[in-house]
Amino acid sequence: MPSPSEQTLLVTGANGFVAQHIINEALTRGYNVRGTVRTSSSAAKVRSVFSSHGPKFSVAVVPDLTNKDLYAPAFAESPAPITGVINVAAPFSLKVDDPVTQLLNPAVHSAVTVLEATRQFGPYVRRVVNTSSFACILDLSKGYRPGYTYTEKDWNPMTHEEAAKADNAAAYCASKALAEKAMWDWVEKEKPSFSLTTIQPPWIFGPHLTPIDDLSHLNESSEALWHLVGAKEVPAVDFAGFADVRVVAKAHIEAFERPEAAGERFLCGQHFDYQSAVDALRETMPQLKERLPVGTPGAGKTQDIYQLDGSKAERVLGIKYIPLEVTMKDSFEQLLAAEA
Repeated sequence: MPSPSEQTLLVTGANGFVAQHIINEALTRGYNVRGTVRTSSSAAKVRSVFSSHGPKFSVAVVPDLTNKDLYAPAFAESPAPITGVINVAAPFSLKVDDPVTQLLNPAVHSAVTVLEATRQFGPYVRRVVNTSSFACILDLSKGYRPGYTYTEKDWNPMTHEEAAKADNAAAYCASKALAEKAMWDWVEKEKPSFSLTTIQPPWIFGPHLTPIDDLSHLNESSEALWHLVGAKEVPAVDFAGFADVRVVAKAHIEAFERPEAAGERFLCGQHFDYQSAVDALRETMPQLKERLPVGTPGAGKTQDIYQLDGSKAERVLGIKYIPLEVTMKDSFEQLLAAEA
């Protein structure tokens, strides 16, 4: 097995919150990294984030994730052979007008396209690791589903036809599941020389790799947290699970490195509810006390709601989950610094 310095990892969506942590983890371990973004302005920003790594980090512009041929430059002239593809790029916005053309179709097409591009342009790739989502696992029609524990064996059952008529949140969840299913179907049918592994995190919280400079342009998960400040009430649970972004990044690199992760799905997360989040913040960040809703302290721990079993990722990938109070403190220290 070649050392990390003799390999390059291709990471798509390199300007994103999660992808930047994955890139940082890979560079720290000694890999060369080639990131992809959709615009040259994004490329310049990402280059500046990792400028201290010199030629170990490079960027390619792939303007359309559904066009296989546009991936050619991403695989060309890397400092060492590209042995792994970590596919993080995917449409993620709940603010869409047409879920079919803006969410469902692009999600499925882009997921399959990255596999086709890897087969055509990446002869040395031995594994593709895909950032899926707990949305691929969760059955929204069952609601809070008290007493049930979700695992990797579960699938979101919503069909394309049902998703086309659903609200944006349900359509987004379906798009993630349909995209992941399309990837597994493609691998089964095409039998490529590389294996596939998928990671299913729920809410991903935690600090950004670089300081936040604009609170009005946060990623969806950071925005959900920032909305707690000044809220009148503690929000109801939407996804009852979270993972710290630093753990998710490690999970992706371990999923690439470990032979036993081939062909596996990994639910990467633990229980989450907003009540427990504000309880933790009140404890660790007294300066926020007056700005957070009180709710019913402690009620999050007794709420009758489904649970997640993220133990397979711990066992097979060797990750250790970061406690909620640590993730909340680290997230809000950065958000408050941006506010100041």
